[in-house]
Amino acid sequence: MSTFSFLDLQYNLSKRKFLKKPSRLFSRQNSNPLPIYLPKPEELKQVFDKFDSNKDGKISPEEYKSILKALGKGNFLTKEVQKIFEIADLDGDGFIDFHEFVEVQKKGGGVKTADLHRAFQAFDIDNDGKITVDEVYELLRKLGERCSLQDCRKMVRAVDSNGDGVIDSDEFISMMTRTMIIY
Repeated sequence: MSTFSFLDLQYNLSKRKFLKKPSRLFSRQNSNPLPIYLPKPEELKQVFDKFDSNKDGKISPEEYKSILKALGKGNFLTKEVQKIFEIADLDGDGFIDFHEFVEVQKKGGGVKTADLHRAFQAFDIDNDGKITVDEVYELLRKLGERCSLQDCRKMVRAVDSNGDGVIDSDEFISMMTRTMIIY
């Protein structure tokens, strides 16, 4: 599967973690018996780079809000973004650098199966339980990725293990966790 499509999926997961109550970011408690996954450092760097649109090595509140807007979360309140930055910005400089980004991921307890299901739902625009080529294309376009419909078809084919032409939830989770570490 192409690198940038994986980044978009990973980004979506990260975004979903932040959209939860900020206090959960640092919770070690996990009452869910389902597995928890931790992305590899190089994958976290790719996700971080997606947030850091001006490539200055840090995520500003404005960069964070612009990604949310691209994903249709434009009504996300400035106050909520400030709370996120209060928690994630460990050195208090008003930005989230890569070290802080990694710490949030670690302290957040990794990626939970429920997070993967929410990410699947973000791609499943029509809520029919399947991700189509058009849905992949639409979300990547909203995220500013240059991807042809033909490239999106290749991505779906690479993940579609049962050959039905779409990505179901199981195929999505399998693809998303393929390179992650279970803990």
